[in-house]
Amino acid sequence: MRRYSYLTTDVFTSRRFGGNPLAVLPDARGLTTEEMHAITREFNYSESTFILPPDDPRHTRRVRIFTPGGEVPFAGHPTVGSALVLAATGAIPLDADETRIVFEEGVGPVPVTIRRVGGVPSFAELSVAKLPEVLPPAPSAEQLAPMLSLGADDMLGGSFHPQAVTCGLPFTFVPVRSRDAVRRARLRLDLWESTLAPTAASMVMVFAMDAEDPAHQVRARMFAPGESVPEDPATGSACAALGGYLGMRSATAGGTLRWIVEQGYEMGRPSLLHVACDKSGGAITAVRVGGEAVLVCEGTITV
Repeated sequence: MRRYSYLTTDVFTSRRFGGNPLAVLPDARGLTTEEMHAITREFNYSESTFILPPDDPRHTRRVRIFTPGGEVPFAGHPTVGSALVLAATGAIPLDADETRIVFEEGVGPVPVTIRRVGGVPSFAELSVAKLPEVLPPAPSAEQLAPMLSLGADDMLGGSFHPQAVTCGLPFTFVPVRSRDAVRRARLRLDLWESTLAPTAASMVMVFAMDAEDPAHQVRARMFAPGESVPEDPATGSACAALGGYLGMRSATAGGTLRWIVEQGYEMGRPSLLHVACDKSGGAITAVRVGGEAVLVCEGTITV
């Protein structure tokens, strides 16, 4: 029998029991892929992370990320949460108010900046390893509206049409007119199975440029039944791709675009995700996603 330490953290929030829960095993050496997947299913969070020594000594750690449905090459709340857990426990020393590290993930090296306030790690921001890429055309708004239990008049048109975008994980983005439409969205599995499940971007984010707080810009929800995640309280990888979706539609040719995304409110786990998109000459040159996290509990698990 082997014993492994773990910590849990709520990510993209500064308050316990909000945000998106994450289980982190800070030293996962000796675990097999099958054991990592079994532990993930035991926690039954949307994701768990397993921290290993890096393959490249120039990098900080290797991070393997699992959903209950299996391993994924990249995800935002596990990246942000793992960085802040390792910093809070001293596994990653912070010698300045900003410390830059690199995680090895399936998508490639992922740079992360950890910020501290009063000596305490308070915020982490990842930079995507893969710039936003548009995938083959998504199903039409007419097909997606009933899948989300919405009406045709809830959907936006023109340049704000459904589109599949990836920064390492593919998502189908469905823009709607109001946060009320976001609130009313209910995923119909039968229509999802015939509409999105066969595509490369089966995870779907419905969003509106209509946040609850006037200091925020976006309200969103994300559904991923194919990953055994009926709804996710906060999805950094989706918000990174959303930054690409919105950045592509902005007339801004150069500079940094910023949005704060509200997610998880309908689940009783309010989350705030800070998204930044850099553009130069009309092209997107970088996307970053950041947020806070708070430790919740720690313990050991026997394998």
